[in-house]
Amino acid sequence: MSWFTRLKDGIQTATKFKKEAPDGLWNKCKSCGEMTTYKELKENLFICPHCDYHTRIGSHDYFDILFDGKFNLLFEDLISKDFLEFKDLKTYKQRLEASWEKTDLGDAISVAEGKIARKPIVIAAMDFNFIGGSMGSVMGEKISRAVDHCISNRTPFMIISKSGGARMMESAFSLMQMAKTSAKLTLLAKAGLPYFSFLTDPTTGGVTASFAMLGDINFSEPGALIGFAGPRVIKETIKRELPDKFQTSEFLVDHGFLDFIVHRKELKSRLDDMLFLFQESKKEEVA
Repeated sequence: MSWFTRLKDGIQTATKFKKEAPDGLWNKCKSCGEMTTYKELKENLFICPHCDYHTRIGSHDYFDILFDGKFNLLFEDLISKDFLEFKDLKTYKQRLEASWEKTDLGDAISVAEGKIARKPIVIAAMDFNFIGGSMGSVMGEKISRAVDHCISNRTPFMIISKSGGARMMESAFSLMQMAKTSAKLTLLAKAGLPYFSFLTDPTTGGVTASFAMLGDINFSEPGALIGFAGPRVIKETIKRELPDKFQTSEFLVDHGFLDFIVHRKELKSRLDDMLFLFQESKKEEVA
């Protein structure tokens, strides 16, 4: 069994920082149920070759897909702290330690700067496997510092959202990040710099109610769940059946909440176009 152990360990090493991608040699699609090898799925940008289902991926996967080969991580020294000594079934400290070990990430969001088709950009991307991609003080601070960095360097900014909402273990401190990040994005707008908000599956709770819907352009992957409260909660509250495909990205585009949906394979080229258009419009304003 030594060959199997080496192969398995090789996959684990290759997928460091990518714990949201499926592990092992085979992956069963959550949508169609078809089996695909991990190698084939990865080469297809973690999109099911049978039904086109976009498998959930992590922040570093997006960085690899979007940036021109190289990127620099920012604010990696920031990590969450259990300053309220919160405890439910486990202590917050235990949950943090488990997430650090599981994901090799410092928190539920990573920030990186690089270039897309030789155009500079800063991207903040979330990881759902880190306590459900929840928004805590570190997430708010990283976004805040990323905005400051963009203003100082005259760089466009993009957030890739994937979150279950506010981090309850930080109580009101988590909810304060909604106002904090929204205010910082206002400064980015006043500086005349573009902010792109890319919503992926799922984007819910306080993230949706704040910075995820404040982009100059709001767009999403196909089939993503996007909303504030979950559909089950809404259905039980209003005591009515919900429309077909309620809270999917397709539903939101039809009702004007999103600008467009982009396939993962077209994401980099679409961002290239958007960066070019915003760059050209800025030149016209200066002229």
